[in-house]
Amino acid sequence: MSVPRKVAVIGAGPAGYVCAIRLSQLGQEVTVVDKEYVGGTCLNVGCIPSKAMIAAGSLMSRIGKASTMGVHVDGIRLEVKELVDWKESIVAKLTGGVAGLLKNHKIPMLMGAAKIIDRNTVQVDGADGQTTLKVDDIVIATGSVPIEIPGFAFDEDEVWSSTGALVPKEIPEHLVVIGGGYIGLELGMMYSKLGSQVTVIEATEGALPGQDRGCVKVIERSLKKMKIRLVTKTFAQGYERKDGKTHVRVKTEAGVEDTIVCDQLLSTVGRRPYSEGLGLENVGLEAERPGFLIVDKQMRTQVANIYAIGDIAGQPMLAHKGSKEGLVAAAVIAGQNEEYDARCVPAVIFTSPEMASVGLTEEQCQEQGLEVKTGQFPFAASGRAMSLLETEGFVKIIADAVTDELLGVHMVGPEVTELIAEATLGIEMGATAEDLARTIHAHPTLPESVMEAAEALHGVAVHIFQRK
Repeated sequence: MSVPRKVAVIGAGPAGYVCAIRLSQLGQEVTVVDKEYVGGTCLNVGCIPSKAMIAAGSLMSRIGKASTMGVHVDGIRLEVKELVDWKESIVAKLTGGVAGLLKNHKIPMLMGAAKIIDRNTVQVDGADGQTTLKVDDIVIATGSVPIEIPGFAFDEDEVWSSTGALVPKEIPEHLVVIGGGYIGLELGMMYSKLGSQVTVIEATEGALPGQDRGCVKVIERSLKKMKIRLVTKTFAQGYERKDGKTHVRVKTEAGVEDTIVCDQLLSTVGRRPYSEGLGLENVGLEAERPGFLIVDKQMRTQVANIYAIGDIAGQPMLAHKGSKEGLVAAAVIAGQNEEYDARCVPAVIFTSPEMASVGLTEEQCQEQGLEVKTGQFPFAASGRAMSLLETEGFVKIIADAVTDELLGVHMVGPEVTELIAEATLGIEMGATAEDLARTIHAHPTLPESVMEAAEALHGVAVHIFQRK
């Protein structure tokens, strides 16, 4: 039996803790280091707490529509502290669960700032002093942090990052969101449902840049229905506090200047990989713009025994991609012949309605010179969607025009963040649109819309009329 390798995993988020647990399962000796959280950004101040609060906003919205069903509810009241406490209880359960898993796998957890001294040494500066780890391998899983733009430094008081937006003391009367990407729209729509007037400032020509434009049009219509103002081709220049209000200076692409008066600012222009103080220079590693480390298919950096996983290892900066990379790195360290060979990575956006996508967009197919055919099925024709009072949106399937192989699936509508799993499995397994169409789907359910979209691609959808 081979001697276990000693491994330091720097970062305890969804990439790092998953990697550490798998290393332990494979018989390796692993220590996890994190400067702040067990569970990383995702569990503490990102994916999980934001989705909890988004769920609260969605519940309030659904209650407001209940009279359509004959259910009349009077006197809805939001207690902000109770909402935040409930959200924190979910975070505590999940982070406690991760800490318990590490303990059960006999994985030591060091809290402190890690610095790579050389390729076999990691120094940890914690509250109780300095610890030096001598290791065979190092896994960098340091994640990412919100990007600050000039004039809008985060103080989590006047200017929130996504972190500050998840611990409000009160719901602002008027919230200005800088950035119309998925984080900005998720939180902006959440605050709208909780009672805020919301204005979103976006530098590009529309919301959610880079996403399927058909899906985005549905979201932009929803913004209008919710009375959320989307200001495009506009840049935030700075702000000042006057008369108890925040005055935000903006400038359009055409050079027109204006001022938007609000109660609270939220800046969500993206995230950047985090590597400050990590000591990359000590081992000859240098992050490329905008801060990613170069890795191969086995998650190795240019230094053979140092691996990088998660946000610092490149796009897409998604928790589930990082977890998969963590499993790959662990297997390689344990001597297995493993590679990161995912054909696709799903993306989910918890807007209202939800959006989800996997694989190529039509535009990307065109850029690659691929001949495709598409099929689309609207949720307005879904009995299950009608019963949920959520009929906005559609499922769109893109397949190779010759082979019928699935190339991309894009959805906007009720619970599509759950439906995208079937499409992801289909693309990963090399399925065709016909495979989806011929698979019996339970009735009445939302996944039937995936089957119907596949049938629509072949011109034989049953529950919509298609002209020949």
